[in-house]
Amino acid sequence: MQKRRVRLYALSTCGWCRKTKAFLEGHQVEYECFDIDLLEGEAKEAARDAVGKLNPRRSYPTIIVDDDEVVVGFDEDKLKQLLGL
Repeated sequence: MQKRRVRLYALSTCGWCRKTKAFLEGHQVEYECFDIDLLEGEAKEAARDAVGKLNPRRSYPTIIVDDDEVVVGFDEDKLKQLLGL
């Protein structure tokens, strides 16, 4: 399986975000996670700006695969396709 760069922008209180984390971990996918509501100051602002550029609705979870594929919400089929699972 090809290694992909995966970033997850989430909220710690979001059920769909927790489901996405469980999916990624269950498939042993390495990923960077940014729980927006737990960040502070400039880090929080930078993460929110990153999400806004990729997902203007700024909804969560927002998953970025290899810097060019964006998945908004928990979409198991799309994640499996992009990650080759």
